[in-house]
Amino acid sequence: MNQVLPSVGTIQISVKREDLLHPHISGNKFRKLKYNILQAKRQGVRTLLTFGGAYSNHIAATAAAGKEYGFKTIGVIRGEELFDKIVDNPTLSFAKSCGMELIFVSRDVYRQKESKIFNTTLQERFGDFYLVPEGGTNNLAVKGCEEILETNDIDYTHICCAVGTGGTVSGIINSASNNQQVLGFPALKADLSGAIRKFAKQDNWALVTEYHFGGYGKINAGLVTFINKFYTETGVPLDPVYTGKMFFGVYDMIVNHGFPENSRILLIHTGGLQGIAGMNKELAKKKQPLIKIEI
Repeated sequence: MNQVLPSVGTIQISVKREDLLHPHISGNKFRKLKYNILQAKRQGVRTLLTFGGAYSNHIAATAAAGKEYGFKTIGVIRGEELFDKIVDNPTLSFAKSCGMELIFVSRDVYRQKESKIFNTTLQERFGDFYLVPEGGTNNLAVKGCEEILETNDIDYTHICCAVGTGGTVSGIINSASNNQQVLGFPALKADLSGAIRKFAKQDNWALVTEYHFGGYGKINAGLVTFINKFYTETGVPLDPVYTGKMFFGVYDMIVNHGFPENSRILLIHTGGLQGIAGMNKELAKKKQPLIKIEI
């Protein structure tokens, strides 16, 4: 569903509400998991194993998908200090309530998650499982994200999307037309161009790297103010880690003439709203303004 937003001068803006696809398997995570779950079923595997951090959208979505589609789920969580803090963490509490088995490992061990030795250790412990990468990005995930754009999206001149692991924006790049420009807004300080080139089949894209707000999971009062104001004015809730940063960047670029006159911009809302509760806990600890969105 595309929701039309107020124009800014001659520039037309709409948002594709991927956050409304499913109440718990939200946005791009729904797209990424779709074909992976079908592949797991074809292989006859009934356990999904994946990786993520304390407030991972991917962990929450995989847990919810497992509950809905009848899979056992295992989440390998970065940070062994979180072992006795599940009840205080909205994301991990939700994942556990969906039946996910949570395995906490140190950050040093977590860095080895793609090694053969680590994978063998997991197989010896849990038996046969279908491995979904951290963030959910693989070829099947990109295939699912290629379905985000629809036929009636052809009239937009610019498609804008937040970038984490690069899978979602790669799918959008592949399905966009040659005369559309896809702009990816990284939510972290890292060069993600290589990750995108691994999956992208066209060159109609660019990364806008000025709006990560200091790095992954980092925000400030200005971003919180923007998210709250945007929600009040449009009714569109934004998460602070991904979509909030991307929307902020797009509107800042418009004000600073970063788009040509008469541009027609489509913003992809990739969901992730479950992370608001966790972020507000962190903001409250620091006595900073809260995100005033109830999900």
